[in-house]
Amino acid sequence: MLKELLFPLSRHFSPFNVFQYITFRAAYAAVTALLITFLCGPWVIQYLRRLRFGEEIRADGPETHQQKSGTPTMGGVLIIFSIVVSGMLWLDISVAYSLIGLLAVVGFGAIGMVDDLHKILRKDKDGLNGWGKILGQVTVALVIALLLYYFGGEHTTQLYLPFLKRPLLDLGLWYIPFAVLLLVGTSNAVNLTDGLDGLATGLVLMVSLTFGVITYVSGRVDYAYYLQIPYIPGGGELAVLSLAVAGACVGFLWFNSHPAEIMMGDTGSLALGGVIGVLALMIKKEILLIIVGGVFVMEAVSVIVQVLSYKVRGKRVFRMAPVHHHFELLGWSETKVVLRLWILGGLFAILSLSTLKIR
Repeated sequence: MLKELLFPLSRHFSPFNVFQYITFRAAYAAVTALLITFLCGPWVIQYLRRLRFGEEIRADGPETHQQKSGTPTMGGVLIIFSIVVSGMLWLDISVAYSLIGLLAVVGFGAIGMVDDLHKILRKDKDGLNGWGKILGQVTVALVIALLLYYFGGEHTTQLYLPFLKRPLLDLGLWYIPFAVLLLVGTSNAVNLTDGLDGLATGLVLMVSLTFGVITYVSGRVDYAYYLQIPYIPGGGELAVLSLAVAGACVGFLWFNSHPAEIMMGDTGSLALGGVIGVLALMIKKEILLIIVGGVFVMEAVSVIVQVLSYKVRGKRVFRMAPVHHHFELLGWSETKVVLRLWILGGLFAILSLSTLKIR
């Protein structure tokens, strides 16, 4: 919005010329989101405490987690608010991708909010019925998939693999169910990872910074041609959104680091999962998402393996799933688990960036 308002005035006041540069707007989108989260955080924590919106802890979880019961949850509203406000200020909202990205944040966040309110008001740690939650996610994902299919660029339905210059295949109409599956899977993977103080927040920060670089080069003809990756018209605006997400995560991590003063809840985890999923779709890095979000994949796979193993063999593979709880039950402290998974997340981010040049 600031670009539309101030850049035309650069003819009269030349400093306003900076609003045309994506790098400038991306940097200040991060700063804006960080400041909003940082400054509003104490008020939100206090307000949620007054409402007694406390976290319900699983009775079968690690014993050390029981002391977290009652910690204010649904802090994802703070993340969503900071991303949306920062995005509306610094994004070029005339670009369709900008609005679709914000829709993902709000849409998936709304489903998470309903789930959190169900847990809090009914004192039910399980929240929404599983199928009800999936139905909501599929509905939001379907709307986004249809918008991308009809309003996306020429590469929208093409599927690219890391290290390959040309698309593997064109999905055609199959792109729609593929996009729905990716969005629902990514949002749930981040949701499963959000079990330790700061874990999901730090990992999403790494993914968003990585996507900040990739979206920027994908949105420039010269860089895209040099790196032999698909050029995405308007894709550069997604660097602004990516940095807004990164800024919100940094600000939230101030309050979410161990011991957490507030938890994001499903409101935040589904919103963050949805936005990184839609970023991957818009810049044609759907398969690369498996690498850049490697820890999220590990967490989701651990749950799938645990459930299948117990149903088929009657035995568990892990002491507890998701896998971060398994490490805790092995005797690792919560801080050690978080730091080590962050290290893995950083490694996956570096590997993902390396694919831009290795083709």
